[in-house]
Amino acid sequence: MIRTIIIDDEPLATSVVQEYLSENKDFEVLAICHDGFEGVKAIQKYQPDLVFLDVQMPKISGFEMLELLEIIPPVIFTTAFDEYALQAFEVHAVDYLLKPFSQERFNKAIKKYLQSGLAQNVRELINNNAVSAQEYLSRIVLKDRNDIKIIPSQDIKYLEANDDYVNILTKEGKYLKNKTLSYFEKHLDPESFVRVHRSYLVKIAEITKIEAYKKDSHILILKSGEQIPVSKTGYPKLKVALGI
Repeated sequence: MIRTIIIDDEPLATSVVQEYLSENKDFEVLAICHDGFEGVKAIQKYQPDLVFLDVQMPKISGFEMLELLEIIPPVIFTTAFDEYALQAFEVHAVDYLLKPFSQERFNKAIKKYLQSGLAQNVRELINNNAVSAQEYLSRIVLKDRNDIKIIPSQDIKYLEANDDYVNILTKEGKYLKNKTLSYFEKHLDPESFVRVHRSYLVKIAEITKIEAYKKDSHILILKSGEQIPVSKTGYPKLKVALGI
């Protein structure tokens, strides 16, 4: 079964793609999203084999959405605007369908996808990099002076990069662990933690406010009153995590 996601802000457009896909029983629609932020979350959750993606949508465009993904699945663009075709193929799109498109033209795009071998290539890449929900860290074990400290992941406020170590901040205090921030970004549940800066990984439930700071930058205010900088690359990830 080929698992698909449809991302388009127009309900009629998503209905057309659904109807055309129903002619082929090998395809399953996992989710229908109406903006790019919803799309990112759905792709991260379901890891689909193929995405049908509009270009112009509320909040962020289809291309901006793809920039937020670490692994980009095969994409068939569905749009009413022909001026984005070159840009679409620069991100290795399978095909570019101009609305309104017929069932025949849609089937040609599907055939092109099936003959490309992209599904297997992306599936292998995902399997090599993915961490299953069962593997997310529920606790962190570390040495604190002469004691062994066990920190439940739900007790963490945020993590801060410290060279080859990471500072783990909890309500009880600060602890040092000989791991990288990238390691924890991969192994802590992305539903609970978000990388907002190259030096900070924050628990989403601890965030109370986002404040503008200088030009094109922001600061997080946590429940504890602590302030965390948000980088330009971290801000879109933060918006996805908060659903804004």
